[in-house]
Amino acid sequence: MQYRNLGRTGITVSEYGLGALMFATSVGNPDPEDSARIIYRALDAGINLIDTADAYADSEEVVGKALKGRRDSVVLTTKFGRPVDADPNHRGTSRRWIMTAVDNSLRRLQTDYIDVYQIHRLDPTTDVDETLSALTDLVRAGKVRAIGSSNTPASYMVEAQWVSERRGFERFRTEQPPYSLLNRSIEREVLPVAQQYGMGILTWGPLGQGMLTGRVRRGEGTDVIRAKFLSSFGDERRLDAVEQLIPLAAEAGLSMPHLAMAFVTTHPGVSSALLGARTMEQLDDLLAGVDTVLTDEVLDRIDAIVPPGTDVGTLDQAYVPPAIEQLSLRRRPLAERAAPATA
Repeated sequence: MQYRNLGRTGITVSEYGLGALMFATSVGNPDPEDSARIIYRALDAGINLIDTADAYADSEEVVGKALKGRRDSVVLTTKFGRPVDADPNHRGTSRRWIMTAVDNSLRRLQTDYIDVYQIHRLDPTTDVDETLSALTDLVRAGKVRAIGSSNTPASYMVEAQWVSERRGFERFRTEQPPYSLLNRSIEREVLPVAQQYGMGILTWGPLGQGMLTGRVRRGEGTDVIRAKFLSSFGDERRLDAVEQLIPLAAEAGLSMPHLAMAFVTTHPGVSSALLGARTMEQLDDLLAGVDTVLTDEVLDRIDAIVPPGTDVGTLDQAYVPPAIEQLSLRRRPLAERAAPATA
């Protein structure tokens, strides 16, 4: 296992990190003991970064129990901001919720500090000053070592850095964006901005949420499986790209997962790629490719299939800014549109 700097935090992380969404018993592995064994296997293989979130059902509890006795050797990151129940105040990035959410996560993780505490999603209803002020207090209180963001557009990353500098707040030290052979748009602005400000990058979705495992192909598999992948993770263009990547991997003597993981970790701005193994078999398969190195020829051919800085289709969890999501921000009221022009 190779190790890299997490931006300029002074923290060193493994180039593969372990994403813990699949350890939530309701959506991933139903056996907490089996999840613990997967965590032990990852740690024994040299992975030292585990990432979870309070919105991942009971994932934090599973991780906390598994790390008893090994906590100090792990870089533990978690996230907050997504709804955790029906209460409208149990979400977002307000000071009120941050102070409650961090204590809840600390209790579930059975630890007294979090290495990197990250905003799971932007909260357009909360001033960034409010959020950074609260997170700064957590760092000064020793509950959090560093703070970060996730799924964040480059413009907001820059704004947050400026606010931190002007107000003397802790600044975001990491960003956690989606990045894969199919989704490369972060190469255009997010990765350069992160490198400019010395932020570590923890990428999620390196296997394209299953599209890059090689299991879903055009003309193969059941209609149910095809419909699930296409409705959740994009459109036919993603299948077209996969069909071109599969023979490329074969010619390079690689499996699709190994090609996909090696591609993500090739970028100099990436600190760690989060793999989301649900079973021991999946983890062992991904770990077998940890030393894979892609040649310039292979990377050039990838660029020809999915050009740098572009996405093929849209991830179901991609951030959609309010200016796009809310009709009222894109369309003048009908009465105003119909009103006659005045001098």
